[in-house]
Amino acid sequence: MKILTTKIQSVIIIEPAVFEDHRGFFMESYNGKMFQELGIENIFIQDNHSLSVETGVLRGLHYQLNPQAQTKLVRVTAGAIYDVVVDIRQKSPTFGQWVGVILSAANKRQLLVPQGFAHGFCTLVPNTEVLYKVDGYYSPEHDRGIAWNDPALAIDWPTTTPILSHKDTKYPVLADAETNFE
Repeated sequence: MKILTTKIQSVIIIEPAVFEDHRGFFMESYNGKMFQELGIENIFIQDNHSLSVETGVLRGLHYQLNPQAQTKLVRVTAGAIYDVVVDIRQKSPTFGQWVGVILSAANKRQLLVPQGFAHGFCTLVPNTEVLYKVDGYYSPEHDRGIAWNDPALAIDWPTTTPILSHKDTKYPVLADAETNFE
């Protein structure tokens, strides 16, 4: 495994070692010891799995407030997404900045989304499956979000007419969102 950096220091891409031959491939998508050696010391306690059947499904931008904030380790097992992470730590020098990365079943990359960041993705192809590990359980009382199309963020999404859940249409812009991250 190797680490690829992004413009926001704590948001990293993990590229696993993939062993391919005529039968297919083998890879370790997660190895606690190896992750610790790479400096990732989170203890993941829950796996989540989503299927988006259409291109242009946008999920996000989601996060949980402290003390139930979550770190996520995101990967795609079928299809492809444009994955976006936004720094919502108010005292951070990168507050309000975002990183966008293509994750796909083909590139097998994973994205580490630290606590204090909002996360969302848009599907690039039909029947896309996303799996992610979290280091904290889902807490409805701490669940929050930011508008996917916040003009101050100016995220370069691959669609201007996404397919959204009702919940995702109701989120405020970052300037009006409840955040409690330093």
